[in-house]
Amino acid sequence: MPQWNSFEIFLDEAMQVSGAERQALVDELLEERPDWPWIQGKRATFIYSSVGTNSAALNMDTIKEDPPFAVMENLAETTLWHVTKTYEPDDLLDYLLAVNDPMTPLAQDPDIVGRIANFWRFDPRNPLRMNTAQLNVSVLRMPNARPFPDWSKMPNVPRGHVFEHMVNSAQFGFSGRKLWVYTPPGYESSGLVYPMLIMQDGQWAAGPLQVPYIADALIKHSRLEPLVIAMIQSGTQQERLQEYVTSDRYYAFTLLELLPFIQSQYRIDSTNLGIGGVAVGAIAAAHAALKNPAVFERLMMISAPLGKGPDQEKLEQITNRFQSARVLPKRIFQSVGRYEARARFIRPAESLRDTLQKRSDIDFQFTQVGSGHGLVGFKSILPEALAFAFPVGVQ
Repeated sequence: MPQWNSFEIFLDEAMQVSGAERQALVDELLEERPDWPWIQGKRATFIYSSVGTNSAALNMDTIKEDPPFAVMENLAETTLWHVTKTYEPDDLLDYLLAVNDPMTPLAQDPDIVGRIANFWRFDPRNPLRMNTAQLNVSVLRMPNARPFPDWSKMPNVPRGHVFEHMVNSAQFGFSGRKLWVYTPPGYESSGLVYPMLIMQDGQWAAGPLQVPYIADALIKHSRLEPLVIAMIQSGTQQERLQEYVTSDRYYAFTLLELLPFIQSQYRIDSTNLGIGGVAVGAIAAAHAALKNPAVFERLMMISAPLGKGPDQEKLEQITNRFQSARVLPKRIFQSVGRYEARARFIRPAESLRDTLQKRSDIDFQFTQVGSGHGLVGFKSILPEALAFAFPVGVQ
């Protein structure tokens, strides 16, 4: 039986003793409960415990302060630092711990990269993480949140294959950009042609977002039609914005260069194509689908920035084009995060949702996830998005 039924009960008991006895209780707590945060109802308690700690804080984008920290309190005479916060039952949020951070505003910091490297870290007591080449973050999963498994470690799931190519573009003048192509289990021996989904930001889709592994699991359980998924690498951040934000040149690259290359290498059903993306990648997908809904009949838009901010005028055109379009993709999936910026993401997403829900000529699904604008939220919604865009038995 647990010695403590809540963190508050532990604190009350710890305050009745002092010195070595109090630290001994901390050691017992950490042995009894190795995995954190401690979630009870809507409350989650985060801790950090290490000798030589002068300050600790919960670092979370949903905290609207600069820096975005919830400062931890030290349990006097011990190594334990703690903070308790309240969340929605379906929240799924990424966070870091800031240990011995200077606690000064980020806006005034001349070396953010160095500060992150020196003071910010994932939670060593939380096994749930999102790992990327740039940064590993911890994940808070409240009781009713979407599942957040490591899809690569699911047993007894037949696996497809991912092939890597190098793609050049006369439209943009780039060369050697990577393209990852997923083929479903049984592709090699079937001789069949397959529907295809093109995903932007291929380095995320094929990497931390685990799109191929998600597809494997959905296909096994008959939630997703077996399909080919082409995941095209984006350029630098500046190139990404220039290419993805309503660029006719990127649309031409997709239609006239990328698509023919894939069709020359793989067995593709050209009458059953979809396109999708996350963040501004969703804008590129929407632009292509609006330009040519006869080709891209399925559209996935995850956390598309449709409102106030950089390139606002171009982005607002997307909503206007949906409103005035005579023909739209026949299946459209749209999602937004509860903690994304209201003016840039939530309000325009709700406006577009209201427009699309009135259309009787399309199948449409809108979902709000309990996340912010980041890979954790994107990954959590992808199974739902894929299953809606390419459901089994629906043409």
